[in-house]
Amino acid sequence: MRLREFWLLVDEVLGSAHGRELTRELVLRKLDQRTAVRALDDGVEPRTVWHALCDELEIPENARWGADARRPAPPRA
Repeated sequence: MRLREFWLLVDEVLGSAHGRELTRELVLRKLDQRTAVRALDDGVEPRTVWHALCDELEIPENARWGADARRPAPPRA
């Protein structure tokens, strides 16, 4: 997953305003108590950050990839 794809999914799945706020404010246990933005800035792969964010928010697997049902789910790291 590329960084651009990460942000597209944030906007689509979580909503642009709410999703962007969550990435800046929500501390993620699976990312050593970092926010998504901090983890990305620290070089964590966007795919890993996306899964951690979705896990923390308890987003089911089938809802993580937006409206395009043909879009393949990025594999877990």
